[in-house]
Amino acid sequence: MTLDLNDPELEFSDLVYAYQTWVMAVINDEKLDSEDTLLNDDITEDALNAMRFLPGEVTSAIETCLARVYNVNEDELAQLLFPEE
Repeated sequence: MTLDLNDPELEFSDLVYAYQTWVMAVINDEKLDSEDTLLNDDITEDALNAMRFLPGEVTSAIETCLARVYNVNEDELAQLLFPEE
């Protein structure tokens, strides 16, 4: 799925899905003992585009929920998602 930000059918849930997919891919690739790598440039690009339109409260809630589901420390997840900060 590549987000088309000019698509009039694009919904808020599409933005949430794109961001959620990115966070899950980062967790999978960095923290789980998965043999499959999920993160790719399309997922990252979609997430970065989605972040432009999602409130910080929404992205934070996604990160917190997925950290709990996958038993990952929230601070460590933040460092994985945004290593330059």
